[in-house]
Amino acid sequence: MILQERADVFARLQTDILRLQGFRMSGQVTADLGLGPIREAFPNGIFPTGAVHEFLSARPENTAASAGFIAGLLSSLMENNGTALWISSSRALFPPALKTFGLAPDRFIFIDLQKEKDVIWAMDEALKCGAITAVIGEVNKISFTESRRLQLAVEKSNVTGFILRHQLQNINTTACVSRWRITALPSVVMDDLPGIGFPQWRVELMRMRNGKTGVWDVQWREGRFIHAPLVRMEEEQSKQTG
Repeated sequence: MILQERADVFARLQTDILRLQGFRMSGQVTADLGLGPIREAFPNGIFPTGAVHEFLSARPENTAASAGFIAGLLSSLMENNGTALWISSSRALFPPALKTFGLAPDRFIFIDLQKEKDVIWAMDEALKCGAITAVIGEVNKISFTESRRLQLAVEKSNVTGFILRHQLQNINTTACVSRWRITALPSVVMDDLPGIGFPQWRVELMRMRNGKTGVWDVQWREGRFIHAPLVRMEEEQSKQTG
């Protein structure tokens, strides 16, 4: 009984600390996003919304992989007719491709700017608007001060921010709550049929404030994330029934 009371007190203290650090632990938070075992790395097992997440990608194929993974997250975050802004100075995203992840391109506002400093300024302004579900910004570099300003903005608005960084020389510390690296893996074909298969990535969570790090192989299939062990199990079941 005493141990349970201590555990309850500890859980409440941990929740209070997370809330003070900008993590939203209310019913507004989407607790899973279909991430399966990855959620164990998050504080209290909840993907932090109202926070800024950083994604690193040095090569075009990994930039596309990061964009795909973010789109998979947005498919849950935006399921209630949410709106997102995609801001960049060199956008490579093909909007109709968002339909692969169950996202309607007309739910996005694409802002293409000439200067990178304008991208960060536009992100800062957009993240202050509580009517927006998420803001994605593509940049080469961002300072700690700039990232801290973005994090302070989302802590007030509860908007979720994603920073997609392309230039990885001399990676600096940022105020983002997490840092990810998404690597493209060969797509998985269905029943040995020719053509483009299901997108597959190696997901590395390099840093998670008050959480854990880890590496997982993830596939986007039939509108959801599927992890490698589950993929192999489903394939074996399919062969047995076939």
